[in-house]
Amino acid sequence: MSIRLLIAEHQRLFRQSLRVLLAHERDLIVVAEAADGREAFDLAMRLKPDLVLMDIDMPNLDGVTTTKLLRGCLPNTKVLLLAIHDEDTRIVTALQAGAFGYILTDVDQADLLHIIRAAYRGEHFLSPSMPDHFARQALAAVGQAGGDSHTLLSRLTEREREILACAAAGWSNKEISDHLYVSVDTVKTHLHHIYQKLSVDGRVEAILAFLQTK
Repeated sequence: MSIRLLIAEHQRLFRQSLRVLLAHERDLIVVAEAADGREAFDLAMRLKPDLVLMDIDMPNLDGVTTTKLLRGCLPNTKVLLLAIHDEDTRIVTALQAGAFGYILTDVDQADLLHIIRAAYRGEHFLSPSMPDHFARQALAAVGQAGGDSHTLLSRLTEREREILACAAAGWSNKEISDHLYVSVDTVKTHLHHIYQKLSVDGRVEAILAFLQTK
């Protein structure tokens, strides 16, 4: 079975290098490339890839925020975040946002390919170069937080989560309606229901509540 991938990386040379590497693997298919977080979100919403390989320091929308948005409305799409540094708090934040892995850019090619396939199967991974004791602590922290991770979103239907994620990504009601093939009035009705369920007064508060969930 083929794994459909979206590469989201703001450095063109590195993005193209990743594509060349993945092109040699018969089971890995790159369906699109994105140069910033907003483009990555838009492409993922349209193409629904199996996995997104994304730079954590993306412009427009950073990698962690984009991960949270994607995991909120595309739960079957896995996300692996690429980073230069192994900062403790960023790693835990990335995993809590829903990333299936935090990979340093100095990772060996063979290890990266293994991690991609493992993440597709639903396994969480950190770069092999990270100390074992920290890797265990980071993954344990995510596991402990998992019970509350979707408490807020569980109040919403799948369609409402998708609309809220699109709103959080900066889409207008018209853009959301075009994407979902519904009327603008239908989008407004869904947003009204979202505000009621989240006990907020409007769009900004709903987006903030969504982004603040772990």
